[in-house]
Amino acid sequence: MRTRSKVALATATVPVSTLVAVVLPAAPAGAHGTMSDPPSRVYVCKQENPENPKSAACKAAVAAGGTQAFYDWNEVSLLEAGGRHRQLIPDGKLCSAGREKYRGLDLVRTDWPAKRISPGPLTLTYHATAPHANSNFEFYITRAGWSPSQPLRWSDLVHIQTFNNQNPTTYTNWTINIPQRTGRHLIYSIWQRVVGSNEAFYTCSDVDFGGGNEPTTPPSTPPPSNPPPSNPPPTTPSGTWSSSATYKTGDQVTYQGVTYRCLQPHTALPGWEPPNTPALWQAA
Repeated sequence: MRTRSKVALATATVPVSTLVAVVLPAAPAGAHGTMSDPPSRVYVCKQENPENPKSAACKAAVAAGGTQAFYDWNEVSLLEAGGRHRQLIPDGKLCSAGREKYRGLDLVRTDWPAKRISPGPLTLTYHATAPHANSNFEFYITRAGWSPSQPLRWSDLVHIQTFNNQNPTTYTNWTINIPQRTGRHLIYSIWQRVVGSNEAFYTCSDVDFGGGNEPTTPPSTPPPSNPPPSNPPPTTPSGTWSSSATYKTGDQVTYQGVTYRCLQPHTALPGWEPPNTPALWQAA
């Protein structure tokens, strides 16, 4: 006579409804996505390959925050936003949604890869890996005269258009009317879920109208009228590192007793201390 296994016996005693509950897959926890055209910063670096990014901006972003942020490219979000975007996200951290994990997206640079566009109708594409019905999408552009060499603030954004009660698919298109601009700017979007969740997603997409509101490389310095001595004295540190301070290439600061030299122009933010950002600072 064959003996029934303990596993089989135990299974036979479990109610059918319980078995169904065990084997059914869980529903997605939330919506996920970002702008794919013009591509958001996180999408650009994800497409470049987080392990070996091509652009200097993505290299610096990975150095600042690590690679995981770009594998999780569709999660630049706040779970309990509920429309309180300005209250929850501080100036200077709009691209990261104020999340430390995505701090590399807030790097103040003039060389983020940018799509060339013109004033007038522009078709946007949003890539949603978990689309949800009944969502609102808001689109903004930086104000005329905005400088990409400064941190992005809420007051820098000009509202273009909001699409309410949308039912996005994996790739959803909207057409908005872009105002007159010159040089580099940002298109900013907010995807706010309104049914079943307070979750919101945020994107920063760099665009270029041409004409230039900020040079992509520092202007060359004219030669001095008197040549420097053959053995110039060493540069002295320019002070203790501080968040919110603006630094240029060659500046030297001290942090926790160590002297660092600035590798590229930027405005410092909390979390960008010299030992944490090797793309921005090098021990002197």
